[in-house]
Amino acid sequence: AAVDELVHRGISDKRQIAVGGHSYGGFMTANLLAHTDLFCAGIARSGAYNRTLTPFGFQAEERTLWEAPEVYFEMSAFMHVDKIKDPLLLIHGEADNNSGTYPMQSERLYNALKGQGATTRFVLLPHESHGYKGRESVLHTLWEMTEWLNRYVKGNGISTE
Repeated sequence: AAVDELVHRGISDKRQIAVGGHSYGGFMTANLLAHTDLFCAGIARSGAYNRTLTPFGFQAEERTLWEAPEVYFEMSAFMHVDKIKDPLLLIHGEADNNSGTYPMQSERLYNALKGQGATTRFVLLPHESHGYKGRESVLHTLWEMTEWLNRYVKGNGISTE
């Protein structure tokens, strides 16, 4: 509703709105790209994209994968990767110790996206856990995000190099 209102009021162009988030926000970013046409690009950092990798519950879901397989399937952007048509930048800390967001979440989503021919990039930050703290990592993350947005939002997919 908010995106539609911004477009309706002439404040923004629907082809120039990106979505992004970290952790749960990364999970939501991937799902928004899979299930809506509201955004032209996304940036997902350290998210959980395949809920079957957390089979004993997540967020408010207390049932196990075996008790509610349809919930785990529907909540997994990984299972809907064929619907992700917009460019998606994935960033993850190599030493992420959050049990729901191990780096394999981003690695597998990246490989699935590439397998579907999607536009994607995967950045693995050395020595970083779930929250990035190293100066170099923070600056590199900001650089990657700026380049991604310049190319796929501001430049509409045209290389800015």
